[in-house]
This record gives sequence, structure tokens and C-alpha cells, in this order.
Amino acid sequence: MKTNNPVCVTGASGFIAAHIVRELLEQGYRVRGTIRKNAKNYPFLLALPGAKDRLELVQADLLTTGAYDKAVDGCEYVIHTASPYKINVKNPQTDLVDPAVIGTETILESCIKSKSIKRLIFTSSIAAITDEPNSEKLFTEKDWNTMSSLDRQPYQYSKTLAEREAWDFIMHKRPKFDLVAINPVMVIGPSLGPSLNTTNQMICDIMSGVYPGIMDLNWGFVDVRDVAKAHLLAMENDAASGRYLCSAETMHMRDIVALLISSGFGKYPLPRLDLSGYAGSLLMKALSFTQPKDTGMYIRINVGRTMRLDNSKIKRELGISFMPVKESLIETVKDMEKWGHLVPKS
Repeated sequence: MKTNNPVCVTGASGFIAAHIVRELLEQGYRVRGTIRKNAKNYPFLLALPGAKDRLELVQADLLTTGAYDKAVDGCEYVIHTASPYKINVKNPQTDLVDPAVIGTETILESCIKSKSIKRLIFTSSIAAITDEPNSEKLFTEKDWNTMSSLDRQPYQYSKTLAEREAWDFIMHKRPKFDLVAINPVMVIGPSLGPSLNTTNQMICDIMSGVYPGIMDLNWGFVDVRDVAKAHLLAMENDAASGRYLCSAETMHMRDIVALLISSGFGKYPLPRLDLSGYAGSLLMKALSFTQPKDTGMYIRINVGRTMRLDNSKIKRELGISFMPVKESLIETVKDMEKWGHLVPKS
């Protein structure tokens, strides 16, 4: 349902959020985005088509009670994307869990105070569905991550706790607004800003010689522009409800490397040694102990397993069609070249 009121997007400068802001502006919406610093620090947002007349940027802090009161006031829809995405941190509780969970509580309390909110669209993650692949299982929106902790994949733990907090809040406080969650997998695609987001960093690492060989890893991927569209569809469709696993398709590391080589990116130090067999996986698990704690843990948990995902609900209920992952990957690499994130081998 189209609204004349501004749509609030928290964490507006983030990789996904910036595309949501752009999509909203393209569709004629007024947007009120929350940011951590002064608006002049985000020229890429201010330069978006329609931003001059219909984009307002306001500062708000996840950990400050009432920080979002003004941001959501008068809005009918809030899209909450603000949450830290880091893999290796010094203190998982303060660096990941507190901002994710307290930030969720803060935005929900502000929405109740506003009395104008009809729906909160919550950017969750595949991390809240599972923290590991299971070759025998097809994951759906009904699944919840029950394995992560502060010591085991704390980022996944923070996303799970944050989404749990949102649903518990709705169940116990019964506000007048409803909640819809979007759970994207690995989000790739062109960036509107100069920073390199964590998922694109993984592609950059594959192309920069970080990995000694091709590992037995596969990931679910989705283009950032499709994730932005999914948020708008969840906002506009009155019948949208519950969680939506947002995934285009899965792709193995072996096929990613082959695609990049065949697409003319062989000038980069892509891994050529195939270590995706049983012996190679054992070697990679052994070598994982030389990596930073959470990176090593991720490798040990994921190597040798196949991720299987069911995206039928989001296609059926929101009517979304996804960009082919191969196309998105190539655009991602070209965009990283544009921003200077990739260095050819000497």
C-alpha cells in the first residue's frame, strides 16, 4: 500500500540499506534514513536520484534509549536493517550481540510510541535459520538456529537473538503494527558506497590469494538489489507475514572460480589447486587453526557440507524473481574493480 508518509530505514548507509533507500526513492517514496554520523559523511546517499527532495537523514544510535523516537514519528513503515556484521571481534557480547539485540528493542519501543506504524520489516539473516549447512536437510523459514553461541559463530548468534527478540516483543506486547522478517543468504552485488561489505569481501578474498586452494564449500547467494526489492514487496503487500528466506540459488566455490576465470578475471590470484575432496577437506580443517578464531571455526563447520535452501515461500507470496547468481557475481567483481578493491597478481 503506497504511503505519503516517510518510510524509515535504519542504518541507511549500510550495503543492503542503501539499496533499499534507492529503491524506495525510485518508487516515489519519501525516506527518512538513520545514520551514525553527520549526513555529509554519506555523499553517495545524498546523490541518489530523488534524494534532494525526498530523503532525510537523521542521526540515531542503536544503544541509546529513545534514539529512534523522532526517526519513526509519523511513519507507517519502518525497515530495520541496522545491525553490525563482523566476523572476527574482540568482544562478541559488546561488539555484536548488544548492538543487535538492544538496537532491536530500541526501534520496537520507538515504533510503539509513535502510534503511526503499521508494519516493521526486519532485516534478519540465514544466520537466524541455521549456522551450518546440513547435506541431508532442506532449510525453510520454519527452521531456527539453535547452535550458535558467544563462543560458536557469534555473528550468527547475534542475528538469531535479535530476530527472536523481535518476534517475542510482538507476541508479548501485541502492538498495533505487525512484523515481517526478510532472511537473506550471502548478499552480493554492486555497492552504492566505497566501503567493502563483508560478503563481497569473501569474493574479494577468493580473488586475492587468501585461500590456498578450492575448498568444498557452497553458499546460498542473492543479489543486493533483489534483497532491496524483497523488503519493498514485504512492505507493500498487506498479506505478507512471517519470515521470508531470501535466496536465489546456491553455488560451489569450484564453480565460482571457474566462472571468474572464464569471464576474464584470471589476472587475479584465484585459487587453482582443487582441495575439495575428502583429503583436501581434512587439510583445510587442519589449516583453519592458523586463521583468526571465528574464520577458522567457520571453515571447520562448513567445509565438506552442502547448503540446501527452499525459496518457494518468498517467490509464491511476494512474487519475486531472482537475478541469476552468475550474473550477479560478475557485476560484483566489476564493481569491486571500480572501487579499487582488487589488485591483479604481479
